[in-house]
Amino acid sequence: MTNDNVLLAARARVLRDMTSHGVDTARAVDILDEVLSERRWWIEQWPEGSDYVDGQVAQDVQDRMLDAGLGRWPRCTSCDETQQHELRIEPELGPEPRWICEKAGITVAPLGSLT
Repeated sequence: MTNDNVLLAARARVLRDMTSHGVDTARAVDILDEVLSERRWWIEQWPEGSDYVDGQVAQDVQDRMLDAGLGRWPRCTSCDETQQHELRIEPELGPEPRWICEKAGITVAPLGSLT
């Protein structure tokens, strides 16, 4: 798969999850596109890392959204914890990333499959 296809697939997965949680605002999508632009360099330097770019993009978007004042995303609605918290990507650097609730220790959904 070409670098462009890898990045477009990552964009589609992350955008699908953003949309499912109603955070696909213009500013959030701009953040996603900025992250993809920066990850292009990363994947060009480390082509073997193409299997890991999905999770890296998701994590970068999470961090940037929080830094931009857009809040924590995606919020966990899958466990009994009453304190608001976000889902995290696991593995942090690996293939087949998935959203997990660290508080409950459960897998919620593969990246791109949040509901």
